[in-house]
Amino acid sequence: MDTEVNSEHPVSGASVPKRPAPRLPGREPELSRLTSLFPVALDGTAASAVLVGEFGMGKSATLHTAAALAADAGFTVAVATGSRLESHLPGGLARQLADALDEPGAPRPSFAEQCGPAGESEALEHFFRLVRDATERGPLFLGIDNVHLADAWSMRCLAYIRHRVLDLPVLIILTSLTGHPPHREVALLEMAGCTPATITLNGLGDAAAAEILGLAPGELATACREATGGNPYLLNALRPRLLPGADPHELGSSLIGQVLHTRMQEFPDAPAILHAAAILGEDAGFDLLAQLAGVDELDALQAIDTMVRLHLLHNSSRPTLTLPFVRNSVLKDMPQTTRAVNHARAAKLLSETGAAAERVAAHLLEATSIRIPWGVDVLRLSARNAVFSGRPDLGARYLRRALEERLTSGRRVAVLLQLAHAEFQLDPPAAAQRVREAVDTVGNRDTAAFIASAMLLSLCGGQDARLAISAAGQIAARLDAGGPDAVWPLLCMTYLAEAGSRLGPPPEFRDFEEQWAPLTDPAAQRSRSALLALDAVRSGASSPDAVAHFADAMTGDDGELFEQHYFFTLATAVLADEPAHVDRLCRVLDVEREPWDVHVPHGALPTLARGIALQASGDLQRASVHFESLLRRFDERGGTTTCPVGVLCAAKLVECWVDLGRFEAATSLLDRMDFVASQGLFTHTYLLYARGRLRVATGYTRFGFEDLLSCGRRLAHHGMRFPGFVPWRAHAARAALALGQADDAARLAEEDMTASTRWGAARPLGTALTTLGLVREDDEAERALNKAITTLRSSPARLQLATALTELGTLQARHGQSEKAIETLRQAVELSEHCGARPLARRAAEELRSARRALTPAKDNEHGLTRQENRIAVMAAQGLTNREIATALHLTRRTVELHLSGAYRKLGIPGRAELGGALAKSQRGG
Repeated sequence: MDTEVNSEHPVSGASVPKRPAPRLPGREPELSRLTSLFPVALDGTAASAVLVGEFGMGKSATLHTAAALAADAGFTVAVATGSRLESHLPGGLARQLADALDEPGAPRPSFAEQCGPAGESEALEHFFRLVRDATERGPLFLGIDNVHLADAWSMRCLAYIRHRVLDLPVLIILTSLTGHPPHREVALLEMAGCTPATITLNGLGDAAAAEILGLAPGELATACREATGGNPYLLNALRPRLLPGADPHELGSSLIGQVLHTRMQEFPDAPAILHAAAILGEDAGFDLLAQLAGVDELDALQAIDTMVRLHLLHNSSRPTLTLPFVRNSVLKDMPQTTRAVNHARAAKLLSETGAAAERVAAHLLEATSIRIPWGVDVLRLSARNAVFSGRPDLGARYLRRALEERLTSGRRVAVLLQLAHAEFQLDPPAAAQRVREAVDTVGNRDTAAFIASAMLLSLCGGQDARLAISAAGQIAARLDAGGPDAVWPLLCMTYLAEAGSRLGPPPEFRDFEEQWAPLTDPAAQRSRSALLALDAVRSGASSPDAVAHFADAMTGDDGELFEQHYFFTLATAVLADEPAHVDRLCRVLDVEREPWDVHVPHGALPTLARGIALQASGDLQRASVHFESLLRRFDERGGTTTCPVGVLCAAKLVECWVDLGRFEAATSLLDRMDFVASQGLFTHTYLLYARGRLRVATGYTRFGFEDLLSCGRRLAHHGMRFPGFVPWRAHAARAALALGQADDAARLAEEDMTASTRWGAARPLGTALTTLGLVREDDEAERALNKAITTLRSSPARLQLATALTELGTLQARHGQSEKAIETLRQAVELSEHCGARPLARRAAEELRSARRALTPAKDNEHGLTRQENRIAVMAAQGLTNREIATALHLTRRTVELHLSGAYRKLGIPGRAELGGALAKSQRGG
């Protein structure tokens, strides 16, 4: 790439015209180092320097500029240029110098006449005399450009004078290509005269590159400098191609590619390796380079070594071309068919080595007009990843390339629908046209239904889901002629997608009822059972019916319905208390293929289902391990805050951490979540519920109360009456009590009781009864809590049982039933500790200690009154009514009456009138 300047500088100092040296942007430091050698030579001592640089770094220009400056300083200048076309001519370069140094009219034979083996010694001596005689007329500047291309005889001449000019006013400047091996007879330093100064020409900086390009300093100039490595020759080649809007990293010059290919011809196998490296780009590993170039490994290694030394390839384990402009130039010089075939070969080689789909697809894109049937799946997978990583334009390119292949009707429908999804984010009208094109292409009914269902399953939600629902609806209409068995599974999946993506009420379920009777296909019948289960859940009508329908839906091995986000969330909420069904659900979800949704890791759904079941059983530690490990995998895929399953996992983990008492971790995780983006029915609702629980637990009761109410409003707006989805009313009622809003708490408890009784499952019913025990008084409260405990003992809900035991024990202690309270609270402590629920365990333990203290007789009476009995008796003796005592001690009147009855019995008195005297006598006796 280096510019070979063949014009020679005038020789004698007298004949050199005085003219300004040409300006070389960015080369001022190198010229300064060269001119710093002038005084040494002018003082009569030889000096030398070697300019080393890559192709096109401006070695020739720098040398000739230095020669012009030397002429201005009074030097006699002689410059010779090595050429590959003359490297075989003996003495070619030396003749250039000799002719320039030979004084006209001299009576001696010319150097040319003596050059050659016959007169070798005379010729060498003659060359030295020419140099010496020139120095007698004044200081001498000898410049040898491209010395690496000099012939052997000329190199011998330069080596010959090396030690003979040390005390002469000679300045020798050589230029050489980086990494280019010099002639095998003489080393570079042997030609430089004395110990040379080595000056390396590196790439120019941003300012110099901008000056060459005629640009103002800025991002564009920087990009150009990066694409060319600051190489002046490449910058000049880039300049005419730098049209408005062009990306410098994508530009190239076929002329540069041709020059490079020609120059590599002198190195065995280098042209083939150069082309292979350009085709492979960032994939250029050694094995692939050798295979694509069709070169033996040892030969390939030698060629790569040479090109690394020439700085054409990176000196690394992946020897890629060093500069984008060089790669683009080599590709532009390559015929289109050759280039396409080589990209196809590269794609096949990469595929066989197990390279990432995106790397294979990048080559498939360039292999236009080449039939590659096996590449369609690679292009589709790459398009899927590109769209979900926010690059729909790239995904669309992959899919358009896939459409160039010969595809069956089914595969064409699949590619067109996938392309519609990619184009929808760029051009919605074009996407709609793609959908119509796909519908027109439908041939096989089963294939079309499967493809449309897969599209619904692969999209997270939002506007993308609207496109999928529209496409599925059009395909369902096209398939309707095949009867209900052909269209029902697709209609079912479409209904689920629409119900889950709406922010308002779901579509009318009754629209499907009339199609049920004719169903005969087992898969269609399972789909029918799934929708029946969903309807039972949303209406909150019957837990047994919902569980039975879910069980029917799981009788086959096709688990696609349960992979649908909306359906999965409701199914796990209902089946969490059914261990046998949970096991069956996990087996159905544990499929070998990758999930349809690219954000969902393989095996995520059974792991999440198992975690939800563990949490429901009160095994908080194991549940949190499931959620945490799964959340890390969602983080790796960028789906924690966007994918509904990822959001659900995060919300369940927050809820789990709240029960474990890990409030800081829960707060940190919630801070990462996007409450604005997560506007789907379940994602946002679960997040609100989890945040509400955390806020109440950490003392932000008012804010938590509002979150829980908002959660309830969203569920009501969507027609969700299933009380076990999130028990928001139970926690909202507790928050209302803490805020002093007893009426709101009572209303919420009654509503929860009504919904849970209607549903009929043990967990929601036991939870509702526990809440009812908090808002009722006296015997009604105790009956509700006892019934809650009995109900919850029949379910796996151990944490809810521990909560009910804690509330009952606390109530029993307040009522003076200390013996009962101690036993109840002891069970509560053991069970809550077993669950790992530290906040609940601490509260139960505190209540247990209080109950035990209350049972201990007061030390200042002889009749064994407990501390609470003694305190109430003293207040009664002072004239306070039962109501006033109850208010002062935050007890019910019934509790006060029970404590007073116990005090009368122990003091041996019939009633309140004798209380003062009996207490006084008891204290005197003590």
